[in-house]
Amino acid sequence: MNSRRDRGTEAAVEIVMGPHAALETLRAGKRTARRLFLAREEGGGVIEEILMLARARHVPIEFRPRPELDRQVRGATHQGVLLEVGPFPYADAEVLVAEMQGGAEPGFLLVLDGVQDPQNLGAIVRSADAAGVQACVLPRDRAAGVSPAVVRASAGATEHLPIARVANLATFLETAKSHGLWVVGTDAAEGRDLFATDLTGPIALVIGGEERGMRALTKSRCDLTVRIPARGRVASLNASAAAAVCLFEVSRQRSQRAQSSTVPEFRS
Repeated sequence: MNSRRDRGTEAAVEIVMGPHAALETLRAGKRTARRLFLAREEGGGVIEEILMLARARHVPIEFRPRPELDRQVRGATHQGVLLEVGPFPYADAEVLVAEMQGGAEPGFLLVLDGVQDPQNLGAIVRSADAAGVQACVLPRDRAAGVSPAVVRASAGATEHLPIARVANLATFLETAKSHGLWVVGTDAAEGRDLFATDLTGPIALVIGGEERGMRALTKSRCDLTVRIPARGRVASLNASAAAAVCLFEVSRQRSQRAQSSTVPEFRS
């Protein structure tokens, strides 16, 4: 079982599964860790670091037989590590974009329009964190939220990247624009060439869902759309692969711009 109600309280309890997800959850300290369960035979460097952090945070630790952990999460893959935590603390979307406006670097916001598969969401968040995204925004309805499966798929990146949920994505994109972000949508079939588009300014990059891409209303709020030029016979990349390409292209351009601005002038 991946989430339940704690006895005597109304607060939701979730179970983060796997050593890397548990380690990053403890490192980030974004939510309260309540209990750590370890299979009796587990050991190694990652486990030792998990134990060290758990003890430093006074998290109760219980060693149990692996079959008992299997039953606790109904056979889900856990690699001998389960961490009971409180509910995921979503950030305030408007606060996130307001903070970007005065930041030292151009704002880099990721907006996901209807990604429903937890594995895809986790993979996208992991790529976003690695590419330097400052925050991620999800719609509240008809989209995956941050669940234990997403935390595991992200290898714990969800615990470091600020993530917000909004009731109306189209309205939020107008708010993002008012804070100086250029809304850039992605489309498999049309738009400017991703690699020929300047993405070094403050942007909100919008990635659509697995089946239909961006919704029409979302697309109407974009300042421009970009596409990944493809040469193969398969129609398009899946959502997580397309997101990774786009995110790292933004990261590449910004790194290149930063390097070119710091190259010293050599005069004869």
